[in-house]
Amino acid sequence: MADGGLRDHRGRLFIGGAWRDAEGGRTLPVEDPSTGEIVGQIAAGGAADIDAAVDAGRGALAGEWGQLAAAERGRILSRVGTRVAEHTEELARLEAADVGKPLRQARADAAALARYLEFYGGAADKLTGETLEYLAGYTVFTLREPHGVTGHIIPWNYPMQILGRSVVAALAVGNAAVIKPAEEASLAALAFARIAADCGLPAGALNVVTGLGETAGAALAAHEGVNHVSFTGSAVVGALVQAAAAPRAAPVTLELGGKSAQIVFDDADLDAAAPFLVSAGIQNAGQTCSAASRILVQRDVYAEVLERLAARYGALTVGPAMGDHDVGPLISARQFAVVQRYFDLAGQDRLEVAARGRIVEDAPKGGHYFAPALIAGVAPGHVLAQEEIFGPVQVVIAFDDEEEAVAIANGTRYGLVAGAWTADGARQFRLARRLQAGQVFINNYGAGGGVELPFGGVKQSGHGREKGFEALYGFTTLKTVAVRHG
Repeated sequence: MADGGLRDHRGRLFIGGAWRDAEGGRTLPVEDPSTGEIVGQIAAGGAADIDAAVDAGRGALAGEWGQLAAAERGRILSRVGTRVAEHTEELARLEAADVGKPLRQARADAAALARYLEFYGGAADKLTGETLEYLAGYTVFTLREPHGVTGHIIPWNYPMQILGRSVVAALAVGNAAVIKPAEEASLAALAFARIAADCGLPAGALNVVTGLGETAGAALAAHEGVNHVSFTGSAVVGALVQAAAAPRAAPVTLELGGKSAQIVFDDADLDAAAPFLVSAGIQNAGQTCSAASRILVQRDVYAEVLERLAARYGALTVGPAMGDHDVGPLISARQFAVVQRYFDLAGQDRLEVAARGRIVEDAPKGGHYFAPALIAGVAPGHVLAQEEIFGPVQVVIAFDDEEEAVAIANGTRYGLVAGAWTADGARQFRLARRLQAGQVFINNYGAGGGVELPFGGVKQSGHGREKGFEALYGFTTLKTVAVRHG
């Protein structure tokens, strides 16, 4: 790549098509979760840097980027997608080291980013308005137009995937984007900016300001020049982001996590279900908003399902990201403490720890390793069945019939994803309607990522949708034009 590779940007911001230091030259350490060692630094941007990034976005909209035809925007994004695909391995290793996820998961994320670029590159000139029938002597039509400058506050668990479904969609419809990546995992966003610039994305269309959430993130959410904010993270911070945008009535897309359930009925294909039941809970060390952290099992097959799950848990290995084990480290010592605190409740309340994974013997002592835990016999109202742990901890809950299963599945403040395993066709459609979630999967979970499938939640899992064409609608505003011609 030009300028020496994907790592040359460390310690700098990307604003207006150029690499620059943060105001005052401040930096933050970059930690490798697999070892606990400091392996680099990122710039600690603040309000002044956000101002500069928003100004650069405004300049891009008034200049070359704002004048490009939709088809040309799509061609640029497609070129970026091709380049991302060519650098899949390098990007995967960068993200694996930054986040701690196993290398195979990081490779899948890099491939997903390339797919988002392919999808939205192709969709850029496919978004159309409508002609509306109205009064005689009028022609009425609608236009879809970009909001302007969009702010994207991206979490640390899936930097490449969330960048793809949020930032790339915003660019496809002509917005100028300002990204504030999580301070724990900023390297993928910086690498993406380098690739995009090399592929001809006009200066100012994409800007990356690394830094702390309480400084750079807060400044971005509250900035008068930001016309739309996209945030993925906790419900607590999401409420702050929404409040910051409210005085200027800026729309906000929020994806705020979940406590998703997979429901296993007594007629389910257990051979097909078992791998999904576990993988959906331990992927990325359980640090996944859509993680299936609750497994609901009909009582007649409860013992058999628990035995199958325990066997799979007992075979899980936990180790460094580059070792490509089943589970990598948690992102930080702080997150490890959170997960450990929840796990300790199982002992305090005398719950059954049915099985745990195994941390490999050569795992570095400074890494944030937590052995995945399967906890059985949990009451639906217990804190472990109600609160998002964001770690590799799954609880197993028994139910008697469909009514009880639906009540338990819907019985949290979240509503992001739900899954159900049953051979009963009528029940499948009943559950699809009755489960309170933004996505419902029947006899599968996650549908392989599904770039095309709208994603988002209800209740305290947030509002708005990313992925698919729905994301393009969210990153545009609808204008109605009425022409009276007689």
